[in-house]
Amino acid sequence: MTRPRFPGHGLYAITDGPRADLLEVVAHALAGGTRLLQYRDKGADAARRRAEAAALKQLCDAHAVPLIVNDDVALAVAVGAAGVHLGRDDGDVAAARAALGADAIIGVSCYDSLDRAHAAAAAGADYIAFGAFFPSPTKPHAPRAPLELLRQSAALDVPRVAIGGITPDNAASLVEAGADFLAVISAVFAAPDVRAAAQRFARLYPTD
Repeated sequence: MTRPRFPGHGLYAITDGPRADLLEVVAHALAGGTRLLQYRDKGADAARRRAEAAALKQLCDAHAVPLIVNDDVALAVAVGAAGVHLGRDDGDVAAARAALGADAIIGVSCYDSLDRAHAAAAAGADYIAFGAFFPSPTKPHAPRAPLELLRQSAALDVPRVAIGGITPDNAASLVEAGADFLAVISAVFAAPDVRAAAQRFARLYPTD
């Protein structure tokens, strides 16, 4: 199975489902320059989630954008996703790698912990995610990560994702500090013009 290549940098859009217009808004986000897409849905309807993930996989493939599934390794395997994102209680990198294959993209939430980032990198994570850097409407009680964490983690030589309350107006400081990707939910998918919102983030990085 050929997967889209892991891009070097850019907007990492994370869905905010369930929502009836999911495919439509994701299509706009991809057209706006999204480089990674994560399917994030905490709902209990397994059949709906599988159908949506499969549809998103086709949509992402058409744009050569990797689809990452939040938390659910089994779902990622079922739809042939490019990878999975693991939180604190979602299993380890080795188990996900065994299930998804050597070329899968496996990301790990490191919150505000440099030690967790070291452990994730040592375990073979393809990227590490820090945050929340700003107050987050999705996770209002998330621990705040200092900007310096991006600079301190540069020596790990693993792509770094910044997340948490990121908007086009505050994102430049994260890019300057070394964030390879900006993971964004509300500022893209709650925007009145999803494509334009994605374009604003995409313009913060040089084109390949």
